[in-house]
Amino acid sequence: MKKILIAEDERTSRLLLEAILKKWGYEVIVTCSGDQAWEAMQSENPPPLAILDWKMPGMDGVEICRKVRESLTLASTYIILLTGQRQKEEVVVGLESGANDYIRKPFDREELHARIRVGERVIEMQLALAKQVKELQEALSQIKTLQGLIPICSYCKKIRNDQNYWQQLEFYISQHSQAVFSHGICPDCIGKIIKPELEHQGIKIPETK
Repeated sequence: MKKILIAEDERTSRLLLEAILKKWGYEVIVTCSGDQAWEAMQSENPPPLAILDWKMPGMDGVEICRKVRESLTLASTYIILLTGQRQKEEVVVGLESGANDYIRKPFDREELHARIRVGERVIEMQLALAKQVKELQEALSQIKTLQGLIPICSYCKKIRNDQNYWQQLEFYISQHSQAVFSHGICPDCIGKIIKPELEHQGIKIPETK
């Protein structure tokens, strides 16, 4: 994750924040109002992390947080509120609106960097989890299961399929599941079928214990 959106209406603070983030190697999308920030978030490839000033013209940071959390496509965006609020109750309002974190102005560079790094780790975990969920869904889509009443012949053990044709048991199961067959001979069939046939041909099978 190397793309960060900043929304700050105060020019000096905005330029300082932009310069610091670029120095750290981030691609920075700069906006100076809540409306511009929200518009930038609607782009085809929106930034996964946003630093939003609490008080801005148009929509403020708290309102954007609420809109982001209501959006299916933007809900995973990591948001850091940049605020001059000092009261605990006001900070709680910001977090409850959907912000992941906050930092007070004037901000400390090392603290800002640490909080961004936390956001990056959260985003990486979200991406990894989303990938695992996708792989699981793809795996589940490949699984076939046998359900319901299956007509089977009492003598030859063939199964009647959905098209009313009789198929060998292993062929039917392989079509309706992920099972793979390997063939062998059970002890009962060796004693009842194979051994008498071989003895009839003069071939003696050694006794096994």
